[in-house]
Amino acid sequence: MTARFVDPSGVEHEAPWFEAAGEQRLEECLPVRQFPVLKGRRVAPGWWWSATNRALVHYGFKAMRTQVMMLDRDPGVVALACRPVELLWRGRGSKTVSHAPHLMARLADGSGLLVDCAGRFGAGRRLVRRAEHVEAAAVAAGWHYRLVGPPSCVVEGNVRWLAGYRHPRCARGRLPEVAECFRTPVALVEGVRLLGDPIAVWPVVFHALWAGVLSAPLELPLHERVVAVASGAGAGR
Repeated sequence: MTARFVDPSGVEHEAPWFEAAGEQRLEECLPVRQFPVLKGRRVAPGWWWSATNRALVHYGFKAMRTQVMMLDRDPGVVALACRPVELLWRGRGSKTVSHAPHLMARLADGSGLLVDCAGRFGAGRRLVRRAEHVEAAAVAAGWHYRLVGPPSCVVEGNVRWLAGYRHPRCARGRLPEVAECFRTPVALVEGVRLLGDPIAVWPVVFHALWAGVLSAPLELPLHERVVAVASGAGAGR
């Protein structure tokens, strides 16, 4: 299997997949394919400011944007990119088959994660077939692969709200204070009142929930009476 990628200076390369996976910083590469504007899609290609990368990440469509957002909050992810690599292999009749996974993430242990995004109607047959080859290649290289559908509406809505407070400026240097206040489970609004002026404190608490400094059940609608507790796993993103 061969990997095709475009380095940060815009130069295209091809290399054996195992070499590219082991030696190249693919998360720093440019998108190997452009993101076209397609008629009928409600979300056009755009840019997501990543708290993980501290930079903009180019995405192609709504499902990709959602998964970029979810990966951006994952404490095990240290860098992410959209379509930085294309894999090529021989299919039936020696025909070359190519596939560029939608997302790539660099994990804290140094391995990589390739992700394909299924829309609300699920993955098409062609994507499912190609996913089998990509998963096998990823595992053989010590990487991981996921073919993921959209999160639940509640989880997506909660994470999207918290993402509005993902920038480090929202922390205001108060994350240790917030963690101390929530060292035992307490309703969000009660903790906010203990910390001071709600107008100044709510953005800090929402950032703490985004960054993993606080933990709350995001499978339930987020509101002021939701109980949160310091998790000790925050990365301060």
